[in-house]
Amino acid sequence: MNAMLSSLTVIGIDVGGARKGLHAVALRDGKYHAQMASRDAEALVAWCVEKMAARWIAVDAPCRWRPGHETRAAERELNRQGIRCFFTPTRAKAVAHPKNYYGWMLQGEAVFAALERTHPLATPTTLASSPGCFETYPHAITWHLRGGSAEVKEKRAQRLALLQQCGVSCEELRDQDLIDSALCALVAHQALNAKPMHHYGDFKSGLIWVPERVRITETPYPSHSRR
Repeated sequence: MNAMLSSLTVIGIDVGGARKGLHAVALRDGKYHAQMASRDAEALVAWCVEKMAARWIAVDAPCRWRPGHETRAAERELNRQGIRCFFTPTRAKAVAHPKNYYGWMLQGEAVFAALERTHPLATPTTLASSPGCFETYPHAITWHLRGGSAEVKEKRAQRLALLQQCGVSCEELRDQDLIDSALCALVAHQALNAKPMHHYGDFKSGLIWVPERVRITETPYPSHSRR
């Protein structure tokens, strides 16, 4: 792995089912750099690791299955905070679903398994200290960066605005999957640069990482003029 590239490049991955596939956006030094779409988890991870030499990779998919009768701690905490999210099922329930409703979660499992070889799942002690990956959630990212306000019906506009405030060019982000990938990459960029981070849940059932909450009266990031 190229050490110089790995110190600068991060990637966000939006996980979809068999038909929609996987989308990834790479930021280099906090700026838009590249993107990729694939239905193959191994191919996408190879692009992230071998071609992009990414240091941190943030994935919008559950990193752990529901451990049993009790739901994942991170998802309970998000919902208590007023950040709506799905509850991940057990793996057995996901596999048994007659219409493959949870197929995208199984695809996420494949992504995390492929990443584990070079980018292990982050813990509170390893975040920002070594190459790795972590779970994140675009709706929660938006909620935190907008001071506790995120509207699903306005997600495209709100998420584009956040990216633009951070100086990320959005011209190549032509659909919601790429916008969400870029937002995930933005969180990975924060982790790489040791910015304040917050996690929901516990490592056993899976942590969900987001930026620290910003007050609604504050500007989350410096504004950048678009050229």
